[in-house]
Amino acid sequence: MCEARATLCGGSPVNANSSGRMPLELRPAEDSEFDFAFQAKRDAIGPHVCVRWGWDETWQLEHHRARWQGKPWQIILLDSQRIGTVSIDIQPSHLQFGEFYILAPWRNRGLGTEVLCRALSVADDKGIETRVEYLKWNPVASLYRRHGFAVHAENDTHYLLRRAPIRIESRRSTATSTVEVR
Repeated sequence: MCEARATLCGGSPVNANSSGRMPLELRPAEDSEFDFAFQAKRDAIGPHVCVRWGWDETWQLEHHRARWQGKPWQIILLDSQRIGTVSIDIQPSHLQFGEFYILAPWRNRGLGTEVLCRALSVADDKGIETRVEYLKWNPVASLYRRHGFAVHAENDTHYLLRRAPIRIESRRSTATSTVEVR
């Protein structure tokens, strides 16, 4: 499911390196990148927030600051350029995936798929489920559905999703087909 399928319209891999993966890097966010992370959030989710509530810059900044302090943020880099953020919080029972914001020029190129797949691979290797939540009217839903997430709860504004780990043996068997000769 998560092979390097990130393609442009022409069907060719987007900057795939020799391992078949995109040259993406995730690194811990530095305190000095708070403003970049807020910019990425505003760019990615702002239009979806505005539809329902409008964008209250002061409230959003305070909310962002609380999440910044309480979560393990990472910066998504493509060829050393910052293109977004993600929080991947590994707990004993699950991997919490969130604060996933990619700047507009880099969306719809398979980069978000690659980031998600890397996190899912970690959860699968550890045998733990992955959890995520998103605004009900955010089009990111299709990304999560494609990767096996199912809604387990909801409130007025958010869907809360889970994805069970895929056992390594299952991943290998789906990647390799065998032909029986009689």
